[in-house]
Parts: sequence; C-alpha cells; structure tokens
Amino acid sequence: MDTQSDFTAPPPGCPAHHTGERVPLYGPEFAADPGAFYAHLRTYGPIAPVELSPGVNAMLVTDYAAALQVLQNPDAFAKNARRWRDFADGKVPPNSPVVPMLGYRPNCLFTDGAEHLRLRQAVTESLAAVDSHWLSRHVEQVALYLIAQFSTHGSVDLLNDYAKMLPLLVFNELLGCPPEIGDRLVFGTSGIFDGGVDAEKANEELTQGLIELVALKRRQPGNDVTSRLMQHPANLTDEEMIHQLVMLISAGTEPQRNLIANGLYLLLSDDRYSGGGLLVEDAIDDVLWNQPPMANYAPHYPVQDVDFGNARLPSGELVLISFAAANTDPKLSSSRQLLSKRAHLAWSAGPHACPAKDPAQLIAVTAIEKLLNQLPDIELAVPAESLTWRPGPFHRALVALPAHFAPVEPKQPPAAPGRRQAPVAQQSHAQEKPGKGSWWSSFLSWWKV
Repeated sequence: MDTQSDFTAPPPGCPAHHTGERVPLYGPEFAADPGAFYAHLRTYGPIAPVELSPGVNAMLVTDYAAALQVLQNPDAFAKNARRWRDFADGKVPPNSPVVPMLGYRPNCLFTDGAEHLRLRQAVTESLAAVDSHWLSRHVEQVALYLIAQFSTHGSVDLLNDYAKMLPLLVFNELLGCPPEIGDRLVFGTSGIFDGGVDAEKANEELTQGLIELVALKRRQPGNDVTSRLMQHPANLTDEEMIHQLVMLISAGTEPQRNLIANGLYLLLSDDRYSGGGLLVEDAIDDVLWNQPPMANYAPHYPVQDVDFGNARLPSGELVLISFAAANTDPKLSSSRQLLSKRAHLAWSAGPHACPAKDPAQLIAVTAIEKLLNQLPDIELAVPAESLTWRPGPFHRALVALPAHFAPVEPKQPPAAPGRRQAPVAQQSHAQEKPGKGSWWSSFLSWWKV
C-alpha cells in the first residue's frame, strides 16, 4: 500500500465516480488499497462522507490536526453512542454488521463526563498494577507454547496460529481465568471477530464465560485485573464488570493480533529490516504510523450542529477518525521524522486514548522477538503482494500470513519455578495442535508439566 500516494482520482469501484454518493469503506477494493481511498477522501477537505456498510453513513476525519480537534474536545464531540442520530431514527437496523462496533454499551469507551471518568479510572488503575517484567515473561511463555505447536512442521500461518492466539492466551492470564472459563473466553472471543455461522454461539460462550468469571472472582478474588476491577472504589456492578471486560478483551485481542501480524509482515517483506539495522521496535512504530491495526474508529457525535472544516455536521452525526489517513496526512510528510515516535494517532488521543498502549507495545515486541529468535530462518511462504487483507471499515488486518522455516526438533519447555522438568517423551502432546475450545487448558497443562 502506498500510504503517501498523491493519487486523488476516485479509486476503481468507488461510488465517488457518481457525484453526491458516499465513498465505501468496505469491499475488496478498499481492503486492497485503502491508501488510494484516503487520498481521494482528502480532496473533500479535512472530513469526508463515507459508507461503513450498505446504508450506514458516517463522516470520516482524514486530517491529522482535525482529528486531534475531535479527539481532544469532548465538550463538542461526545462519545455516548446513544446520541447516534441515524440509529435512534431507525435508519440503521440493529442487525447491521457494524452495530456491534458502534452501538452503546455501559463501558468507558461509549460514555462521557463523570460516568466515563469513574469507569476509566477503574480500568486504568487495574491495568497499571500489571508488572511489566511479569508480563514480558508470560508473553514469552505463551510464545514458546505456540511455537511448539508448529516448530516441527516447517510451516505456519503466522496470523491464525500465532498472532491471533497469543493475545487471547495472554489475556486469560491477565484476567485470572481458570482452565474451563479460559477455554470459553478463547472460543467466544475468536469466534466473534471471525464472524460466520459460529458467531452467535461464540457470543453466548463469551457472555456466559464472563458471567462465571465475575461470579468466581466475587467469591475468590486474586491478583488479576478482574479482581482489581471488582475491588476498585468505583464499585462496579456485575453488569458493569462484564461490559468493561468485554471492552478489554476486544481492545486487547483483535487490534493486538493485527499489530503482531502487521509487524511480522513488515519484518519479513521489507528489505529495510532484513539487514538487521532496524529493530523490532522500529517495525512496530512503522506499523503504528502507516498501517495501524485499527485504521478507522473512535466514533464521536457532535453535541450540537457545528461547522467543521469543509462540512456542516448536525447534532448526533456519526463521526469517525481515520487513524490511518491522519497518520499519513501529506501535510506531515516533511516533519514526520522530527515528530516523536509516539506522535502517531494509532492509540487515539485525548480523554479516550488507549489506557494500555505500553503493555500492548510490550506484548507485540516480545511476541515478535521470541518468534524470530526461535525460528531465525523464517520467511514468507508466498510473495508479499499476493497476501489478502480482510475487508471491513475499521481494521487493517491480513487474512493469513503463511511462512516456512527449517523444521526444528522438539524442545523441553523451561520448568516453571519450583517444578521439575519432565522428559521430552512425556511432552509430545506439545506438538499436537489443541482441539477447538481447549487452547487455554492445553497451555496450562504444557506449562505446568
């Protein structure tokens, strides 16, 4: 993708060829070359009319300065999704595929003012208690386990067998999940984001798993994020607990897997990284600037009718921020290298900025470094240009990332503190991919041998 393209004509298949129609942020054309779409959208001005899915309209901010103006001005642009005018008026049906990402929930992502502050403090302070050294070690443990599932095969889909599973298993530990509940959360979370025929069942599993987890932690609190949320002075109800946990799992798994996968894609396909002069941290910063995992999101709603840039925005109009377009704003091109590495908007900004950006970056860097250290000869199994990107308005996500390497002999996992290592022969199960819905149990069994 040429993120700095000067191409301004409407991309092929784009309804902007027809005056007055909105530009679609879905379908294979957008997924294949979103940079061309953003370049065209910039011709409108700082904000442009788009369609998120058939019949679902929004205004998309593509300008870096304008994006900050929205993100940092909660008095003028609110987050409470109950303000969404088209949804309230019935123009957007409840079963629209984008509603799960945009509809109101009582969590800190979709609230404002005192309610947002109360929920945000509970989440932020519960996450802040996670020790970075412990987290790094745990990510390494999960990485070793996942690598053990495919290291003897000589080939792997780095997206679905590594980048996807690693954050799911890491979050199970962060939330303090026992095996049976953890398996349900892995199945439920992965099923929701994958969609398809199992999505409804997956949602039921996720909800039931979280209900059981909250009930368990009420009875038996531990040293985990769930227990700290529960014990916070915000006094979250069980319903509020479940909604904060859904938000944490959603924000910590889908974007995280895309950050890991997009980082690996860059490291394995870009000649700048093959010579060893640039670090994994550099690749992650490159991804966050140029192919952020959440490309278009941060829904906001004008509190009242307002003139903004080139448009008149009525109260309750859905306004999204294009992190991808804002980060590659041509007006930044001459100064981007002088900006702080963290000046990109991939973590959002303002009162709703990601509260876990440092742990998220640590997880991605550790996961990638561990893989490259364990399999130093790993390469893409197909040409980079032949890879397919998932359609959809919100993410920048690959469908798969096939790679190959020289098969390695199975190794003993390092012994957990105070535990005796078992002979390799007793650990042959580590080379067998877990059955559906048993990843967390399998990891715990592998690590505690």
